[in-house]
Amino acid sequence: MSFWRKIAGLAARKVDEAECDVCPPGLPGEDPAFSTAVTALGAKLAKADGEAQAAEYDAFHTVFQSDPGSEGNIRRLYQLARQTTRGFESYARRLRKRYGSCPQLLEDVLDGLFHIAASDGVVTADEIAYLERVCDLFGLSPLTFRRLKATHLGAANDDPYVILGVAPDASDEAVRAAWRAQLSEAHPDRARARGLPAEFIEVAEAKAAAINAAYGQIVRERKSLSLEGAA
Repeated sequence: MSFWRKIAGLAARKVDEAECDVCPPGLPGEDPAFSTAVTALGAKLAKADGEAQAAEYDAFHTVFQSDPGSEGNIRRLYQLARQTTRGFESYARRLRKRYGSCPQLLEDVLDGLFHIAASDGVVTADEIAYLERVCDLFGLSPLTFRRLKATHLGAANDDPYVILGVAPDASDEAVRAAWRAQLSEAHPDRARARGLPAEFIEVAEAKAAAINAAYGQIVRERKSLSLEGAA
């Protein structure tokens, strides 16, 4: 499904309590301000790693498919915007100002930008910094950024969310439930109750320690994020 169709489907859905009912009328893909900002962000992302390649427009067009009638204008804007990364923050701010009450839409835009960054098989530190800044300017949670990054680039095996088997932006309650469930399953007392050899108990103890460490790390990280947000 193309990005524009996904966005159209999002806009066409009946609004519920978790979604926006005050965004600009009509489909975002038909909003010139939306199309311009998204095109500029995609083009400037291509420049973020130091050199904008012509093939990166193909990746952009694959994700953010425009209507045939507007493709020429989109391509010209893209070619102009990709000359420098300057100004990308203003485009991100414009999108947030116009669609800030539609966080899922902004997340979809960031999701598309991740896809473009990963399209050549190499995502540089500069591109990650660019995407993280866009996420911040969109007003999205750092945990949302972490989830999207893990989705597109994979997560390290020692990532605490991987260990607990939950998404980085899962609720505190979901994280706590996953911790309890995994700890209960891995608890050394279960190995002892089954009469397993000492080496199995040692493995269970190590696994339980890793689960507890992962949960503790998540709690500390979230507390730090809360303090930063309150500052």
